[in-house]
Amino acid sequence: MRIGELAALAGVTTRTVRHYHHLGLLPEPRRRANGYRVYGLRDAIALARVRRLAELGLGLDEVRDVIADDAGRELHEVLAELDADLARQEEVIRERRARLAGLLRQAEEGGLPAEGPVSEGLAALFGEMARTSAALPGPEPAMAVREREFLTLLETVAMPEEAERMLALFRTAMTGTPGAMERVYETYALLDALVDAEPDDPRVDEAARVLAEALPDEIVAGMRAQEGINGATGMTGKATGAREAAFMEAFFADFAPAQAEAVRRAITTIEERLR
Repeated sequence: MRIGELAALAGVTTRTVRHYHHLGLLPEPRRRANGYRVYGLRDAIALARVRRLAELGLGLDEVRDVIADDAGRELHEVLAELDADLARQEEVIRERRARLAGLLRQAEEGGLPAEGPVSEGLAALFGEMARTSAALPGPEPAMAVREREFLTLLETVAMPEEAERMLALFRTAMTGTPGAMERVYETYALLDALVDAEPDDPRVDEAARVLAEALPDEIVAGMRAQEGINGATGMTGKATGAREAAFMEAFFADFAPAQAEAVRRAITTIEERLR
């Protein structure tokens, strides 16, 4: 058989056959006087075996190891390792499909937020914000949009357990008591009004006071437990790493000067409550 005939028989391309020769997966056959390779049945059997192993998902280096082993022990070990790897991939796929199913449900119910994709829990919180905003006069405060972006960022970069804990704290702050969401939106409006103000504007103190008061006792207890601050519009803590310091620097830089000052004063008030 010529190389093209061998390739057609095994269901691969001639380029693949040449590549397998180059990698040592197939032995070089004898050649005719004109230099053409001549293949026999044993070559077809060897090529078919390489193809079967590759189709199982083995890397070509692993295929070479399997072929080089005489006792078959290497094949069993490699196949067991491949099976375990496929099981891990299946679990990842199941988790991704479950998340996609939740997002599809959100979309079908008209609740897929512009900041998405987010978890179902965060989408529900965003839905509460949308309903509150719709009931208030005027356009939604810009600070509310920033809040959703901030929460989406936290959910994305935090570990799953931490993200869930953070979401629970925010939900408590924003929906845990009657009128809580309305008070949060009052804070948003006060902060929006400071966008062009100076840090010493008298309204800064009022915004800081309302922001600090928007946090219920449950949030304060949670903050004491974690030695940090987490609020409806801000977060700080005893950051010891460069990552935390960089995050807080970027967090405050995203505010106008008077807004940042209001958040800092609110944090100071909350820290005093924690002592």
